Amino acid sequence: MSPTPSLPRLKLIPPGWWVGAGWYAGVLLTFLVRMRLPGEYQPSVRPGVLFYRWDGLLTQMIAAALAAAGCVTLERRPLKAMALVLGAATVATVSLSVGEIPLAQFLAADVALYFIAATRSRRTALAALLMALGTLVGFLGVRLLAGWDVGTSAELVVALTAVVAWLVGGSAYEARRHGESLAARATEQAVVEERLRIAREMHDMVAHSVGIIALQAGAAARVVHTRPDAAREAMSAVETAGRETLSGLRRLLGALREAEPGYEAAGRAAPLRPTEGLADVERLARATTAAGVRVEVHWAGERRPLPPDIDLSAFRIIQESVTNVVRHAAADSCRVSVVYGSEELAIEVTDRGRGAGPSPEAGFGLVGIRERVALLHGEFVAASPPEGGFRVTARLPVPVAASAEDAA
Repeated sequence: MSPTPSLPRLKLIPPGWWVGAGWYAGVLLTFLVRMRLPGEYQPSVRPGVLFYRWDGLLTQMIAAALAAAGCVTLERRPLKAMALVLGAATVATVSLSVGEIPLAQFLAADVALYFIAATRSRRTALAALLMALGTLVGFLGVRLLAGWDVGTSAELVVALTAVVAWLVGGSAYEARRHGESLAARATEQAVVEERLRIAREMHDMVAHSVGIIALQAGAAARVVHTRPDAAREAMSAVETAGRETLSGLRRLLGALREAEPGYEAAGRAAPLRPTEGLADVERLARATTAAGVRVEVHWAGERRPLPPDIDLSAFRIIQESVTNVVRHAAADSCRVSVVYGSEELAIEVTDRGRGAGPSPEAGFGLVGIRERVALLHGEFVAASPPEGGFRVTARLPVPVAASAEDAA
């Protein structure tokens, strides 16, 4: 047995095909109820005088042609298509010898009304509903003026199905608009989050390097006449820090442009994100020590690979904290502690400097750290301990799944 088509595959069928299916289903039902089916003593509905005559069959053929024209024009001109389908329902009823437009003849109109209400503006949908109800009222009015019998009760049921089709289509229209609104809001939120992530990366990358460059340049300026070799080494460190910063900026800008048409084709694609992690802490410590602020790194626990977001955030927290020591603490050393726990990663950066640490109004460093930790559902504290100096502590939870994979 073949599987039932999924909803996305059904959406690929044009609305006109559904209206056509509704029309021919109504025609089939019209003929079936006028035949004596197995188990019946007589047909459910007595055929009209014209039903099996050539003129009756001709009217059915004309009605089918009108319905087909409505199916073809439904997507381009919905109101014209609705008029054609309603005209087909009226013409098809002429040879049936009934006092109202039966539901079988109006089934295609209900389907068309649903699609118009689901895909078009509320004004167009309301106009289509009024056309459908006006056709029903007009058919009954003509018969009343001619002195013929009318099936008012049955026509009320047909009118009710039209209203229901319009309401269901309107509900689908509102649901689609709501989904589009949510998608647009999610896209906007993703853009804002990406901008904040890029801002954090730029700040952390540039602030640390500029701090190191400033220290090295100042040291070189002080000893350029008395110790030219030391000055040369300091300027070499400035060059190295500048090149590393430029390389990081190129990677970041390359990631921003990688979606630009033809960018990757030109062979200039870049990684999606900087590749720093806790493995680069020792390099960070050496560069900062060479700049004049000694950094002691202490590791505890079993060092193991971490998820990329945690690994990068941990490095950025340490980098920004060390940068704050260089810029604000007036200290000649600091201590970095990294503890690998079974369910979390603990980071602590302390100094014994005379400065009080960066104020929240001084920049975006501590704000960026706090945002990183919050995004990872961790804990963050930055304050001056009673013994002086400044301390930054952060605890980042490590997902259990990641821990289990590492253990395996």
